[in-house]
Amino acid sequence: MANALAPARADCPAALELDGLDVYRVSLEFQVVVSGILGSSRGELRSQLDRAALSITLNIAEGSGRRHSADRRRFYSIARGSTLECVAILDVLAGRTQLSLGDLRLGRSLLARITAMLTKLGQR
Repeated sequence: MANALAPARADCPAALELDGLDVYRVSLEFQVVVSGILGSSRGELRSQLDRAALSITLNIAEGSGRRHSADRRRFYSIARGSTLECVAILDVLAGRTQLSLGDLRLGRSLLARITAMLTKLGQR
């Protein structure tokens, strides 16, 4: 999936370590999905989805920059919690028929990948 949110980073050496993390790349893919789900509509659940999805990506980024493994694990744990929050929000939106089955499946698939990767990163 092409990622419209991923900027050209060739001229940003500090981001190279982050760019090598698959979990970061998949979190950016999820940002694209969330953008499509949100569209122009708003509501409390949709606003919460936006915040939780952003928390995933930002905590992965912050954790990757930490030198000490305990610090990295803490940020990856926070990102994992936000990932599971997104799963619950998607389930609720689908249950309220405010989300298509296709968007639910795509979102959950990306979130399952993110959860698995964050779990492994947190165990290192």
